[in-house]
Amino acid sequence: MKTRRCALAGMFYPRDPSHLGQLLAGFFSKTGTGEKALGVVSPHAGYIYSGQIAAHAFSNISPDFSGTFIVIGPSHHGYLTSVSSIPWETPLGIVDVDTEFIEVLDIVIDEPSQNEEHSIEVQMPFIKYRFPRSSVVPIMMGAQDPAHVAAVAEKIVAAYRLTKRDIRLIASSDFSHYVPEAQAKDGDLYAIESLTRLDINEFYRRIREKRVTACGYGPISVMVSVCKSMGAREGRLIRYGTSGDVTGDRNEVVGYAAFAVI
Repeated sequence: MKTRRCALAGMFYPRDPSHLGQLLAGFFSKTGTGEKALGVVSPHAGYIYSGQIAAHAFSNISPDFSGTFIVIGPSHHGYLTSVSSIPWETPLGIVDVDTEFIEVLDIVIDEPSQNEEHSIEVQMPFIKYRFPRSSVVPIMMGAQDPAHVAAVAEKIVAAYRLTKRDIRLIASSDFSHYVPEAQAKDGDLYAIESLTRLDINEFYRRIREKRVTACGYGPISVMVSVCKSMGAREGRLIRYGTSGDVTGDRNEVVGYAAFAVI
């Protein structure tokens, strides 16, 4: 069986299954039960930096969820928007894809472009550990402009209505990159505040105003759009932090947020 192999095990997260399981267990031991979110924003840095915040994001979805995760991450290598239709390997085992959903999703399948992309891969061990009976639809976004966001969201909603799947959405994104911590917090939290009202237009405006270097603003906007179509009414910031919380270097940080759409 052809699978999407781990490209980042041993770098972004442990390759050894027992070590990885212990790390994830430690992360989730520090989270609450959270809300019953329809979608979340989860960061995608190395687990030492953002794993605890990612666990806070995933903790807002019931651990007995056994439906389909639509995992949307940005392309860091310039590829066009595509979907993967093969199972994904993790050190904890295989994460199955929802082939029926993918078959009706009007997005091109492109496996090679996903081979080295980390934005989706780092979410998979969390899903396998926390939701072992779930499946995934991995969507990598190229363009992130508002028109493309609307088009991708429309395709997901159409497939959701056709398949009648029980879905949750994961938007994979970090926020400000390599700026002083005060600047990161100012811009990131300003942009995130607009998402509490699920206002995508204002989110884009604030990103432009503060020049926030979030890498996954498109996936975030798609997630919010789809959740709104499913009846979501608000967003909540669960946890925010920066790489400086780990390294102690406050002069050049990356921002991370766990955000839930309810």
